[in-house]
Amino acid sequence: MEHHSFVGGGGPEYTDKQWLNLKYANRHGLIAGATGTGKTVTLQILAENISNAGVPVFLTDVKGDLSGLAGIGSETFKLHEVFTSRAEKIGFDDYSYDRFTVTCWDLFGQHCHPVRTTVAEMGPLLVSRLLELSEPQEGVVNIAFRVADEQGMPLLDLKDLQALLV
Repeated sequence: MEHHSFVGGGGPEYTDKQWLNLKYANRHGLIAGATGTGKTVTLQILAENISNAGVPVFLTDVKGDLSGLAGIGSETFKLHEVFTSRAEKIGFDDYSYDRFTVTCWDLFGQHCHPVRTTVAEMGPLLVSRLLELSEPQEGVVNIAFRVADEQGMPLLDLKDLQALLV
């Protein structure tokens, strides 16, 4: 039996519903669009359908938009009418509330399952973003990573990075 996932359609711009045959879901893909165009919802629908087909799904969710997959929705939710209206507009007639098994990983280990990694594995860009550095500070971190790499210095944790910067 072939599994398919609804990915879009309906509305005045589209004439046919669009489906993804899940046997092709391991190919490269890109979901892009302006704010409010349905990127997150499309990703949620794909993840739900892939999970329902018995395939484990790994998603990175920097902003936390996908965390709603862990909880079951309800018709009393304040956005229920918005969701059902949008589902009807795009032709998503298999719309229902469900819960999915979700394991949240947290780089800081404060809210979810901790992710264990080294500063070196995160790289200068992610470290700079996590520390909310300014552009000049980010430049210094880039140089520090280059120096550590060239001199074979390990950057295991923030103390190592701090020692290098001092």
